[in-house]
Amino acid sequence: MAGLPLLVQTPAAWIALTESDLVDWAGMWVGDAEAARSGVTIHARLAPAREGKGLVTASAPHNSPWRVLMIGRQPGRLIESDLVLNLATPCQLADTSWVQPGKSAWDHWWSGDTKLDTATIEEYIQLAADMGWPYQQIDWMWYGKPNTPESDITKVTPALDLGAVLRFAAERQVRLWLFVSWRDVERNDAYKKAFPLYEKWGIAGVKIDGMERDDQFIVNWCEKVSREAAAHHLMVNFHGNGKPTGQNRTYPNEITCEGVMGNEWNKWSALVTSEHKLTLPFTRFLAGPGDFTPGGFLNRQPADFKIVPTATEVQGTRAAQLSLLVLFDSPICCLCDQPGNYRGQPGADFLKIVPTVWDETRVLDGVVAQHLVMARRSGNEWFLGAATDHQGRQIPVRLDFLDPGKWTMSLWSDASDSGLNAEHLQTDTRTVTAEDTIDLRLAPNGGAVAHFFK
Repeated sequence: MAGLPLLVQTPAAWIALTESDLVDWAGMWVGDAEAARSGVTIHARLAPAREGKGLVTASAPHNSPWRVLMIGRQPGRLIESDLVLNLATPCQLADTSWVQPGKSAWDHWWSGDTKLDTATIEEYIQLAADMGWPYQQIDWMWYGKPNTPESDITKVTPALDLGAVLRFAAERQVRLWLFVSWRDVERNDAYKKAFPLYEKWGIAGVKIDGMERDDQFIVNWCEKVSREAAAHHLMVNFHGNGKPTGQNRTYPNEITCEGVMGNEWNKWSALVTSEHKLTLPFTRFLAGPGDFTPGGFLNRQPADFKIVPTATEVQGTRAAQLSLLVLFDSPICCLCDQPGNYRGQPGADFLKIVPTVWDETRVLDGVVAQHLVMARRSGNEWFLGAATDHQGRQIPVRLDFLDPGKWTMSLWSDASDSGLNAEHLQTDTRTVTAEDTIDLRLAPNGGAVAHFFK
């Protein structure tokens, strides 16, 4: 069995199968074991219940989710579609002005060589302030060991002076996100006590981890938690969760979710390849935002990549890692690396300026798992992202998405030796118009990003 979205190439078109408006129902899976016996191509079934019996328990009349077929002549047309979002139940919140997108620093978990204490958290808050990011995420262990009978998401470990941290953050106009395990949130309805407390502390949001399922119980649980979080002006990132199905329209404070094999897998595997990353925009990200946690700056070509949990490396070039902030969607974008790997590094300036939400998306070129070029507009500015697989490429890109007139283009792209030293990149600034074409020279596992402004 496999989760959705499922992408299929036919002789006439590309078709993606997924679902929208998954409310009080179980998520759909697909497979081929029973299909082979029944003579059809794909067999669908609902996620089995872990609590109780059956798949879905409800009283009629009762709405099921939309089963969505996205169809395009080229796979890039699917990326441009908002179909999943538009089929979801309209917004249920009277006021969404407090739901604010933006980038976030991420403390000790990724680097693995620092500990959770006041000094460490303040170092990452300072990084966020210096980079102009509005958020800092405090990861696990801030309330002690998760998933134990003694776990209390309202109590702070003695190693962390939360009052001092909150003051330090407020002085720098940075707000905090808190990691919590879903079992600790659920146990004895702990969230009903914790969420009002977090609101009092001034917490921006909660990253809830560990569900790893999409049966009816957990679908309903996530909706319940999102409603309660909204009542206390808390955004939610459901980590360790299934795909989105438009919940960020229904409850906009459910601003992103994981449901993806993201950068954290570099800590223990070599699976996060360029081919994997170039498959995700055509599959997982068709369903909605994903918390991939891009921004790894220990860049390595695959032959040089090593699993080093205390200094986590990523496969592909520096410019390719930058491109993920354009190619992947996440209104709350958690940048994964530590302060020492960002300060003074080529490409860090791009992390300061790239937005996390977009007004327009155009796929300019792309082949599933091979390469992708996208242009995205935010207000009156355009950003371009490009990436390739293990094969280096020269890709001509027409700039006809720009309005008439002269534009300044800032370009970050692979250096001539990025095929050997993946941390190297080069920059260029020039004047361009909508009539121009630029040639992107991408190293193996490489990429490029550009910023266009009047």
